[in-house]
Amino acid sequence: MAKYLIVGLGNIGPEYQNTRHNIGFKIIDSFADSVGAEWADKRYGAVSKCRVKNAELVLLKPSTFMNLSGQAVRYWLQQEKIPLENLFVLVDDLNLPFGTIRMRKQGSAGGHNGLKNIEQLLATPNYARLRFGIGSNFIHGAQVNYVLGEWTEEENAAFPSRLTITTDIIKSFCLQGIDRTMNLYNGK
Repeated sequence: MAKYLIVGLGNIGPEYQNTRHNIGFKIIDSFADSVGAEWADKRYGAVSKCRVKNAELVLLKPSTFMNLSGQAVRYWLQQEKIPLENLFVLVDDLNLPFGTIRMRKQGSAGGHNGLKNIEQLLATPNYARLRFGIGSNFIHGAQVNYVLGEWTEEENAAFPSRLTITTDIIKSFCLQGIDRTMNLYNGK
């Protein structure tokens, strides 16, 4: 049976819970709810295990804060003996309009500190990621306040349909692979 590590990036603590930078947590929480998975506090994060058909999934919300996410990812890949090609990281992206979903099998960190740390500690940019657009509706110099700011009413209203799609994407990644998943969902 194939095993996968699905990682939602975010920052721990109630002050970050509904911020744009925590979309990875929001996506993975929605997925866990959809499959009835329950979280347990473990080393380097909250972990949940579940199955989707013939795939075994290890879900992870790192507790290391965004900029040190690679510590948790590296540990759980090794702990669960999961191959790098079965890693899927869920992350926010300022360069995409709100709600836009883009997947890649590899690539640059694009200025994202969580992805930079993962790439540094895994010594490769060759892992799959889902980028969820949070938009860039901020004035020059206000990027930090924007990504750590809370969602607008309009954005919150749009989440149910976007989260349904991300749940389908995670299942597709585990059952059909990244190439087929990108063909089915990129740009939707």
